Amino acid sequence: MNKGKNSVISFTVCEKTANMMSEELSWCMRDKTPQYAKWQAKDGDTVITLYESGKVVFQGKDADLSSDFWISTERINSGKVNVKNSNTDKKKDNTSFVNPKIYYSSAIGSDEVGTGDYFGPIVVTAAFVPKDKISFLEELKVKDSKKLTDSDILKIVPKFIKEIKYESIILSNKEYNKYYSTSINMNKIKAILHNKVLYKLSQNVKDYDYIIIDEFAPKNVYFNYLKDASNVVRNITFFTKGEDKHLSVACASLISRYIFIQEFNKLSNSIGFELPKGAGNLVDDVANKIKDKYGFEKLEEIAKLNFKNTEKIKEN
Repeated sequence: MNKGKNSVISFTVCEKTANMMSEELSWCMRDKTPQYAKWQAKDGDTVITLYESGKVVFQGKDADLSSDFWISTERINSGKVNVKNSNTDKKKDNTSFVNPKIYYSSAIGSDEVGTGDYFGPIVVTAAFVPKDKISFLEELKVKDSKKLTDSDILKIVPKFIKEIKYESIILSNKEYNKYYSTSINMNKIKAILHNKVLYKLSQNVKDYDYIIIDEFAPKNVYFNYLKDASNVVRNITFFTKGEDKHLSVACASLISRYIFIQEFNKLSNSIGFELPKGAGNLVDDVANKIKDKYGFEKLEEIAKLNFKNTEKIKEN
């Protein structure tokens, strides 16, 4: 990254990424836009412009940092991304780099699960992994957490959960629906929850080298979400694919998933239906059955009503 020098980074985004950007950057959009642009935003030292063609341009001292999250997002949404960087004139792909200095340090990491599931809570966890626990966790295959199934997680997490310090928050969908609004979106809720668990854990752990978040929003946007919060943790390192960068994030991800599975099963048992995960067609089928049996009000307690599934369920 060429800190201090103006950079120009550009790439083309799909409609899904464009919509996500429009939502996340709505708070800093400019009134006037260049010709052929849909919008232009000023985020810190970076000017971001989305053109009608789908091309997005980041310009400024922090263009590298500001664009990293959206490059990774576009890669997830479309499977590929071609990036032009005025400083290197080469395709930019540094998301897979693992810094040994960070990987083998003692760190607090945070991650969440449940944000893409219509049913089930959101669980956010911060975990502390001291460097003397890294080899132990690697032997348990924590390093390969993305390859683990739910059944694997139910076996592995009990083997290490008592060996490390962690803090978790469970946000029920009833609470989620209460807080979600046009001014409080999913990412703002996530930022508030991440900050809470990071603050709690950092008060109990003093010998850490880094605090790492598996990045779900650019740094400036993340802290803007917390502008009205108290006890904001600021000494944070943001990484895409954070669980590869340090096992604290991987542990946070696994513990969150472990808790989510347990809560999800409790919810299924209490409702009398085997609830599907995700937000696909099977979810719609089960949600309609729940509505028919208990009324739509039941979904207000167990589902995230801002998902598009709700519109389809209301139509039936």
